[in-house]
Amino acid sequence: MEQNIRNLRKERIGVVTSNKMDKSIVVAEIKKIKHPIYGKFVTKTKKYVAHDETNDCNEGDTVRIMETRPLSKTKCWRLVEIIERAK
Repeated sequence: MEQNIRNLRKERIGVVTSNKMDKSIVVAEIKKIKHPIYGKFVTKTKKYVAHDETNDCNEGDTVRIMETRPLSKTKCWRLVEIIERAK
């Protein structure tokens, strides 16, 4: 029962845009959405503030974040894994 509830947490994949805070990162999720009338692809960006316990991330890293309880005023996501390091 407990395991099923945890699996319902949202996950996002994005790129780290800022790591200047202590134990926090800003992750930008970039989507390409097709415009309903004109058919042109529009870039939509959503930013998330995530908890990085080990201060391990650098700018440009591709990461997976997971929803969690509120950790501060703006932080309600945590780092799950670093998928790809910035080159």
